[in-house]
Amino acid sequence: MRPVMSDIQNIIVTTSIAFGNGYAFQFIGLPAPFLLGSLFGVWTIGAAVPLIQTHVGIPRWLHVPVILGLGTLIGANFRPDILAHIGSASITVAAMIFATVLATLAGLTYLIRVRKYSFVMALLSCIPGGQAEVTAMSRDLVEKDYVVALFHLVRVALVFCSTPLLLALVEGQAAVAASNTALLAMPSMYTVETKDLLSFFAIATFSLPLAQLLRIPMPHLVGPLIFSSLLHILGWVELPRISEFVIIAQIVIGSSVGGRLARVPFIELSGYIRDATVNSVIILLTYGGTAYVIAALTEIDFIMMLLAFVPGGLYEVTLLALIFGFDVAFVAFHHTIRVMLVFISLPFLVAYAQKRNLIPTNTKSPN
Repeated sequence: MRPVMSDIQNIIVTTSIAFGNGYAFQFIGLPAPFLLGSLFGVWTIGAAVPLIQTHVGIPRWLHVPVILGLGTLIGANFRPDILAHIGSASITVAAMIFATVLATLAGLTYLIRVRKYSFVMALLSCIPGGQAEVTAMSRDLVEKDYVVALFHLVRVALVFCSTPLLLALVEGQAAVAASNTALLAMPSMYTVETKDLLSFFAIATFSLPLAQLLRIPMPHLVGPLIFSSLLHILGWVELPRISEFVIIAQIVIGSSVGGRLARVPFIELSGYIRDATVNSVIILLTYGGTAYVIAALTEIDFIMMLLAFVPGGLYEVTLLALIFGFDVAFVAFHHTIRVMLVFISLPFLVAYAQKRNLIPTNTKSPN
């Protein structure tokens, strides 16, 4: 009972900071206000106030239901005509795969040649995707698995923070205002029909055990995404975006990232943070450049193309697409392909490293 009470106390502290900063960001007119407000608020206040630092964060038992609901809402963007839409995305998918390979090779070159990391340490740190799974895998392969987690956390946070600001820079304050207005204009749970609410909760609840039974990767998100998509493609359900849930999802996901950042001891990890930041910039430039070229050739909106390409965390990036009113199905489809590519290729790359004796007993620290 005590851990649950402690979790509830942490939730109250964290969400109070997150909501306060979210409303402040909304008042100022910043993009994705609850997302950025919760991330920066929890991060800065948690890091600056030692007494609060141990009480910021979102427990897994709250995070998982939110991700299940987010997957369900993402799947709701897949309509009966989506198959024709996906069939026309072969060029953008090929470009995204090219960018993934190029970004990985560039990251490996920097970390191995310049920073003198071991092959496996560099691979696990720079591969663009599968944050939770890669971090879990690293525990059995490298001594400093926390460094791998830090690399992926910095990458996700950098994408998370830069994309809304890039929207304001590229498309102007009017686009930011429009996205915030669209968020407020989403139907409230009090106006949604009861059958739609029941369908939402049923899909979110029962998709997880089904996904785990079928051994689907990232079952908490991909499971409801697949089953919700299937039901919407077949035309059996049609769920609206629920305003309260989208705001809660921003608060929970932003606070989760901010809470983890608040616990990173900057002085001790400054060298790794520098390497992670450089690697993240390499990744962003690679995907951003590719997205710019493809957007120019296809006349697809650059920010939407960037969201479809950039590896900022499947939860986080699809949520950004949802907030900004972009084609979420298009974005989610590309990210699902990228994540599957990482899942399929990583075991083979690790096996190659083991065969070539490239997995040392410990990893080299940055100079």
